[in-house]
Amino acid sequence: MKRLFQKANILKLKAFIFVFCCLVTHVAQALPKNILLEYEVSRNGKLFGQVKETFTQTGKQYHIKSVTKGYGIYALMGERVLTSTGEVTKKGLKPTRFELHQGKSKKKTLIADFLWAKSKLNMQVKGETRTEKLASGTQDLASYVYQFMFNAPIKDEVNITLTTGKRLNTYQYKVLAKGEEVTVDKISYETMHISNHASTGEDKKELWLLQDKYYLPARYKLTDEDGESFQQTLTNIYVE
Repeated sequence: MKRLFQKANILKLKAFIFVFCCLVTHVAQALPKNILLEYEVSRNGKLFGQVKETFTQTGKQYHIKSVTKGYGIYALMGERVLTSTGEVTKKGLKPTRFELHQGKSKKKTLIADFLWAKSKLNMQVKGETRTEKLASGTQDLASYVYQFMFNAPIKDEVNITLTTGKRLNTYQYKVLAKGEEVTVDKISYETMHISNHASTGEDKKELWLLQDKYYLPARYKLTDEDGESFQQTLTNIYVE
């Protein structure tokens, strides 16, 4: 009888492990491999452009591309193109290269190479190379929002270390609210509203992340030190 009891417990344990492994595999596979996001961009409430972003994962490699096109006189500035390439790991995105291009201006081009083996970040700015120490989990200006798919904020505060291509900084974001509704193409979504701790002279950045859509960004808002407001609002979303 004792052996039968032990055998039954072993079978239950094996069944539990099997179900748990299936659930973990399901969660890992549930993350989208192809994402298309389209936004309208406004400055102080006036529309001035649009953004189209794509995220693709092939095997263990990812590629992100963000293209901003201005309307009217803003179109003369040329397209602003951000790209990020790297590896998808168990902890999320691990960038290897980031690039920012503004129209045909080479002076405004920014390039960042992530040398993980050497723990170094090399940033090319106006032909000069700036080197910073590279910490684990560091993201770039294009990749950091997609990192929320893998590590959504579960605490009231979260630190984000990222490079803009010019410099490397760590930003502390606080969760302001959960369940705030944002409408995208006539569909209402619940979002998590987070904001950075902006000191005097710093830009205030806010994000609204879709709670039921992989924590993808539904809205960005930036308020600079002069009080000017820039907002990027999601108009179309496609995931598979």
